[in-house]
Amino acid sequence: MATTSKILLLFLISFNLFELLFSIKAAEVCSETERRALLQFKQSLIDPSGRLSSWTSDDCCQWRGITCDLQTGKVIKIDLRNPYNLTYPEYLMSESEIRVFNYSCLSGVVDDSLMQLGQLQYLDLSVNNFHGGQIPQFIGSLNELKYLNLSHAYFAGLIPPNLGNLSNLEYLDLSPFSYTEIYSERLWISDAKWLSELHSLKYLNLRNANLSLISNTWVQALNGLNSLVELRLPHCDLLSFPQSVPSAGFASLQVLHLFDNSFNSSLPLWLFNVTTLVELNLMNSELRGVVSSYPWRNLCNLIVLDLTYNEFSGEIVRLFDSFAECSNFSIEVLHLAYNGLSGVIPESLGELGSLKSLRLFGNLLTGLIPTSVGRLSLLQDLDLSANKLNGSIPESIGQLGGLTYLDLFGNSWAGNFSENHFLKLKSLRVLSLSCTNISLKFDVRQDWVPPFSLQVLLIRDCQLGPTFPPWLETQKDLTKITLIGDGISDSIPSWLWDLSPQVSWLELQNNQLRGTVPGLLIFKPGAHRVDLSSNLLDGVFPVCSNLESVSLSNNNFSGPILSDIGRMIVNTSVLELSGNSFTGEIPASFTEMKKLSNLDLSNNDLIGEILSNWEGLEALNVIDFSQNSLSGGIPSSLCSLPQLQVLKLSDNILSGELSQSLNNCTYVPSIDLGHNRFIGEIPSWIGERLLSVGILVLRDNNLTGSIPESLCHLADLHILDFAHNSLSGSIPRCLGNLSSLTYFKLYNPVMGRVIYSQQVELNVKGREVEYTKILTVVNDIDLSGNNLQGQIPDDITKLSYLGVLDLSGNQLGGKIPESMGNLKLLESLDLSSNELSGSIPPSMTSMTALSYLSLSNNNLSGPIPSGNQFLTFDNPSIYEGNPGLCGFPL
Repeated sequence: MATTSKILLLFLISFNLFELLFSIKAAEVCSETERRALLQFKQSLIDPSGRLSSWTSDDCCQWRGITCDLQTGKVIKIDLRNPYNLTYPEYLMSESEIRVFNYSCLSGVVDDSLMQLGQLQYLDLSVNNFHGGQIPQFIGSLNELKYLNLSHAYFAGLIPPNLGNLSNLEYLDLSPFSYTEIYSERLWISDAKWLSELHSLKYLNLRNANLSLISNTWVQALNGLNSLVELRLPHCDLLSFPQSVPSAGFASLQVLHLFDNSFNSSLPLWLFNVTTLVELNLMNSELRGVVSSYPWRNLCNLIVLDLTYNEFSGEIVRLFDSFAECSNFSIEVLHLAYNGLSGVIPESLGELGSLKSLRLFGNLLTGLIPTSVGRLSLLQDLDLSANKLNGSIPESIGQLGGLTYLDLFGNSWAGNFSENHFLKLKSLRVLSLSCTNISLKFDVRQDWVPPFSLQVLLIRDCQLGPTFPPWLETQKDLTKITLIGDGISDSIPSWLWDLSPQVSWLELQNNQLRGTVPGLLIFKPGAHRVDLSSNLLDGVFPVCSNLESVSLSNNNFSGPILSDIGRMIVNTSVLELSGNSFTGEIPASFTEMKKLSNLDLSNNDLIGEILSNWEGLEALNVIDFSQNSLSGGIPSSLCSLPQLQVLKLSDNILSGELSQSLNNCTYVPSIDLGHNRFIGEIPSWIGERLLSVGILVLRDNNLTGSIPESLCHLADLHILDFAHNSLSGSIPRCLGNLSSLTYFKLYNPVMGRVIYSQQVELNVKGREVEYTKILTVVNDIDLSGNNLQGQIPDDITKLSYLGVLDLSGNQLGGKIPESMGNLKLLESLDLSSNELSGSIPPSMTSMTALSYLSLSNNNLSGPIPSGNQFLTFDNPSIYEGNPGLCGFPL
């Protein structure tokens, strides 16, 4: 009887369980109303990859991306996030990656049929492409929503204020994937009031939305959201960081990201009352103040603090003292780079035992690295670059077994870098180091095998040589190698060239490397740069394929440049071959390099004429063929290149008339045709056509005629060099109207990704000077060595930013302008070998920047002024050939 009862009981339990499962299964089947609503929603979408192909069966609860309530069968979740693994923004993708991504995206219209899903709690349409459409208004009526993610879905325009009706919303993400979207209009908010209604919100991300209209109210609107745990508002055009709040708020806030805004203020003190903060990122937000003056001891729960790229100042030791007031400070990420922090890094650094990433680069830190750094056993990332640290590097760094990134570049290290510095760095992948005057020596055994396997190595101006470091052969994973100015006077070993298929960056310039480079080097596809310049390498032109930038300048390479070079390195954008002994003509195949931006063939032995057809090279910024033996004229297609900014053809034997050569150079900012054989007059139209020119060098040709007054219309002209021609007539008075010489104007014509190091040779202070780094602020007029007559126009003294004026070797008469002293920034003045008369104007004593003066071989008379700079002009040759002058130093 007992057995029968047990069987009956088991039957009833099984029956009830079956009935429960049957009812649940029955409930899972979605209603016809919701099924039709979803089909209407699907119909409004464009789905090229068929992600919604399962949306055909009777039971919508089984469709991909749909989840139903187990009891009611109501649709509660729509998750249509793109499964494509988008790890970086579109502008960094290859064309094939963009095609695959776009194919995977849903697009079209978000239909309001979703309003019929009355129990919908979760909606994710992220990482799709809705082509800049507005966020649909009806979403604000989905009252049960707890999760809304429209991030990187290319929505734009006004964020609907009725999203404030979503009182159950806990998660809201409207951010794009990156700051660079394909649509010019961004998401924006007109009023912050609706944000204050989201009382259940725990996560808010509005990255890159334009919040400028709520700059003064955003804190007040969000302050009362006591459930808010994460607030992310980076790059939102916020212009104000309110210094007070109505009451204590942000009671649950743990993550606050406000980077890339423009607060232009100090940190508000209420921020330090949010004691729950774990992660604070205020990078690049125009914040200022003495960083140690804030009560950081209140934020003892901080794990991440990022104040990079701001204007904070103060001694770093005081900041660490403030951290020390926390009894259990467990910070893991501390980024204070590019501020104005000063002083010595304290030994108390070693007390931050939880630290994983420390970035202090770009400050004013001095002294030594504390030996206590070796106690940071969890440290993975250490960047102290671009400071004023000096002395020896502590061997205790070698104890950081977890360190993967070490950057000590841009300091003044000295002493030895030994094997002990690397003793336990088995995880190291990036090493960056430099010093001054080769004062840091690598002191390791010839057979040393490092414990690490580097991927990136950058060592500059340290003593690695004279032999090529043999320990580098053990580094089989290297992809980026920079060894600049390291005193290596050896041949490049073959094993280094064997690594080229995996290398994307190789810089070995400014050593004394010798030997022959292999004729063909195949680098990693998409590799960026190889720079072997300023060494003693020889051989024929080495073909370096798959590279964006190749520099072989200032070596001993010789022979002709391969005729089909343009087809062999078709993807190269920068090619620098200057300072070698290449011979022959310029290969016609260069015109097949459609990505070419910089082409420097200067200072070789090239002959023949310049190629006649340059059409199709739309990206070409720089052409430098100077210091060769090129002949003929300048092809008209050369100046027609739409992006051309530097045309340097000086020191050749080019000929012809400028009216033909410069006819199409309308938008070229820098033109140097000096030291050639051009003839004829300077075209009268030069000021109407060369609208963008800032540097115009025509010195040492065979030009005749007068200087055209139209030059005075060139607003950007700041270097004018017509020296050593046969120009006649007078100096145009209107030169005093050159606007770029009457006020400060920074000149920088070359805007390419790899900046060409533009050089211009000018005669300054009686000698030829090559300007490169400071070319942008050089202001020079040189009309010397011509047959100019008449007086020096008074108007020329209006050029208050002029730095060099050379009018020597002409037939100028009359007096030196009395107002010459107005040129207070003039550094070099040469008026020698003219027919000037009268006295030296007393006003010239106010030219306190003047360091070179030559007035010799004129007819000047009277006393030489005394005082200021004239006391330093003690060489009688400055004034010789003027019998009427008297006074010191005559």
